[in-house]
Formats: sequence, C-alpha cells, structure tokens
Amino acid sequence: MTEPTAAAAVLTGMAGAGDELQSLYRRLHAHPELSMQEHRTAGLIEQRLAVLGMTVFRCGGTGVVGVLDNGPGPTIAFRADTDALPVEERTGLTYASTADGTLADGTSTKVMHACGHDTHVASLLTAASLLHGARAEWSGTIVFIFQPGEEIAAGAQAMIDDGLWERAPKPAVILGQHVSPGPAGVVGHCTGTAASMADSWEVLVRGRGAHGSQPHHSVDPIVQAAHTITRIQTVVSREVDPVDAAVVTVGKFAGGTKENIIPDSAVFTLNVRTFDEPLREHVLESLRRIIRAEAMASGAPEPEITELSRFPRLVNDAEVTRRAVEALAAQWGQDGVTEAQPLMGSEDFGALGDAIDAPSCFWFIGGTDPERHAAATAAGTVSTDIPSNHSPFFAPVPELTLPRMVEAAVVTSLEFLERP
Repeated sequence: MTEPTAAAAVLTGMAGAGDELQSLYRRLHAHPELSMQEHRTAGLIEQRLAVLGMTVFRCGGTGVVGVLDNGPGPTIAFRADTDALPVEERTGLTYASTADGTLADGTSTKVMHACGHDTHVASLLTAASLLHGARAEWSGTIVFIFQPGEEIAAGAQAMIDDGLWERAPKPAVILGQHVSPGPAGVVGHCTGTAASMADSWEVLVRGRGAHGSQPHHSVDPIVQAAHTITRIQTVVSREVDPVDAAVVTVGKFAGGTKENIIPDSAVFTLNVRTFDEPLREHVLESLRRIIRAEAMASGAPEPEITELSRFPRLVNDAEVTRRAVEALAAQWGQDGVTEAQPLMGSEDFGALGDAIDAPSCFWFIGGTDPERHAAATAAGTVSTDIPSNHSPFFAPVPELTLPRMVEAAVVTSLEFLERP
C-alpha cells in the first residue's frame, strides 16, 4: 500500500473542521473592522492560536503572530491580512455586515469585508489547527502572521517596525494568498512582478472664498481643482509610453458647503499604479508639476500634497513560486492552477520578505461559483455580472472557496517543511 502524503494525512482533519470553518468565516464577515483598528479580530485570533499551545504575541498594534515550533527543520511563514473596508454591504447575505466604523479623519462609515480578508483569516486559522493536530507528519517551524492594515499599506511595515523578525524566527520562505473573483478554488499565479506599486495622495487646494454673486472677489478652488483633475488625465495618455502600464485615478473630490458660496478650499485624492520604479517617479513628478502649475495659473497658493499610502511592488520568487504551484497542481491537477497576468492591484505583503531578504510567493484563489463565472465568461459579462474585490456586492461562495484556501495553505506550507 502506498504511504499517504503528508498533505493527505494533515487534510484528513478537514472532515471534522468544515462546519467550524464556515461558522468562523460568518462570524468574521459579520464583524469587520477598519485598518489598524482590528481589535476584536486580533483577540479572536489570539484566542484560537493560544488554544493550540503556540507562542503568540501582538505585533504592530493589532497584528498577531503565532509560532508553531515542531522540531528541527526549515522555518517558513504564512501571512493573512485582517482589515476590512469603508463600504456599506449590499450582498443581502444573512450574515451581512451592519458594522459602523470611524476613519482616521473622524468620518463615520459602514464597514464591510469587501476584499475578502475574512476568508484569509478563517482559512489560515483552520490550516494552523490542522497542521498542529498532525504534527507527526511534518517537522520544522511555521510563523503564522495575521497582519493588520493592508488596505492602507501600513500593517506590514508596522509589524516590521515593532520587531517582527526579532521576536519571531526568520523564515526561509514567506507564503500568502488572496481571494479573487475568479472561479472558486482555482489558483492564479505569476512569477516575478505579481502586483503593482501604488501611491495615494490627498491634495488640498486653497483659494479665496466669496459670495457666489461676487466671483471676482474669489480665487475659486473648485474651478482650480477641476482643471487640475482634468489635466492630470493627460499624464498617462501623453507622457507615458503606450507599451508601459500606469493608472491615475481620482477617487474623491469635495469642496464647499452651499451653492451660493465659493469656498476657500477643495480637496481631492489621487491613486497611482505603476510597475516600474523610474516610471513611478516620472508619473508622480508630472502630477506635482501639474498641481503646482494649475495653482499658479489660478493665482492661488501652492496646494498641499499629503501622502496617504505607498505600496511596494510585489515580486514572486521564481523558485519558490515553481515549487508552490507544482505542489498545488499535484494536489488538484493542472485545472486547479492557471498562469495569470500581473495585477494593477497592490499589496504590502512583499515588505515582510523584503525586510529580511526572504523569498516569497503570493497567489490569488477564486471565490465565484464556477458555473456562474463560466456563464458570465461565455456572455462576455464578467465585468458587470461578477462582483470584484472592493464591491459592496463582493461575496465569495464560502462552501466552495474556504476548503480550497485551507488546502492551499496546508499543501504549500508542507512543500517547504520536512517530513520526519
């Protein structure tokens, strides 16, 4: 009789873990928390890891680390992010979030796990439990990282600054995964650059307020900001080589309080996506130039630019990616993995490995019912019929998605550990 693989032996525990996995996910989904405010979530994670007898500690404020030492062998790390978004949920699920939150600027907002980080937490906690329960099947050390603040590119660096790699053993490999709108359970992977760099700014435009009937007494910041927003769209269309990739988005524009009052300020936010460092700096400098020039043209003071976040480029190590993908293909067959293009989405996961020069691999795993996704693909309506991450309708199918995410975490972890 052929000896079962370590993965098969560990995953026998899934038979008794399914109901708890689904319950845990629904609990997390119903109680989301904003970036760097994940106090309830961190407490739940600490409790779950402590029951397993791990060394557990807080790191980076609301981050949690669990170290599972299982004898001699390699050390690896696996990361899940924990934060939610300022989005009002519209999925209609029985366990939909009705949570409220407060943003850093004091703004009240509804909160939703619109990016699926609840699936990341639930699946990694379950994988940790299975790996702990089958310690006879493997040897080495696993560092489970539950990272806060991914949505604002703050959490990974906060954990590093709080001594993550002085307090936890340094891994030879760091792994991570993210749910996506693709067919449930299918992994999308790429070698090298996997996700773009991203820069977000808030731009405060100043002018001089006046009565709407006396515009000649004003320096209108709304007109100035509107011209600026229109002009910056030419950065990509006229200053970036068409063979290169860059995206500039204005996600917020606000100014004034009443229709007959010209305000003294307006504000807008910018988000920039690039894959190449020189291009990144070129685009950012072009934006600065236009913002300043439009203020000068308006006879206004120079606007204030505040950096909100800065994401590093996410790079998958070739050898680590090869091994992880081959392990997943061996588990599910070639239909379970597919090569993907680099995403214009961004992640701060890479900072964890960059800090200690450790290679890493990050993949995306689908969460949409395969039949629904296939029908939308055939009809050419994926962009309209399949809600994507950050949509108020984003809702992975948990029964199909979560077990595969657990399997992916277990299988890839075991690939880099040893069997006694």
